[in-house]
Amino acid sequence: MSPIRLLAPLALALLAGCATQPAHNVTVEKQSECPVRLSNGQNLILTLPSNPTTGYRWAIQDSAGGVLHPLGPEVYRNPEDAGIVGAAGVSTWRFQAFAPGSGRLRLTSQQPWAPEVLPVDSFDCAISVN
Repeated sequence: MSPIRLLAPLALALLAGCATQPAHNVTVEKQSECPVRLSNGQNLILTLPSNPTTGYRWAIQDSAGGVLHPLGPEVYRNPEDAGIVGAAGVSTWRFQAFAPGSGRLRLTSQQPWAPEVLPVDSFDCAISVN
């Protein structure tokens, strides 16, 4: 039997296995996209509107640390086509699911120098990993 005839079924089996795997990245941009279910090893990308030039910053209050670990710090970017100094942009956080279980990913937007003032916005998302 030729090697090509042996490789064809193996290649088809591998493709079928890949087709059933969940997407490696799950992106959340709104509270309404919660709760989020992840598989172990999947990445969660959280993107929220942000404008640090106003003094308001997102702060992680609960990182679902029992099931997620951060893949780096917050990354802020503003749209290049805005052309306006101080224009709003987005803040992005990346996490990876590392253990089965559940937790909450909670962030608040407030001025860091005024912790006694109530946040102007919040994000609260239930996370489950299987």
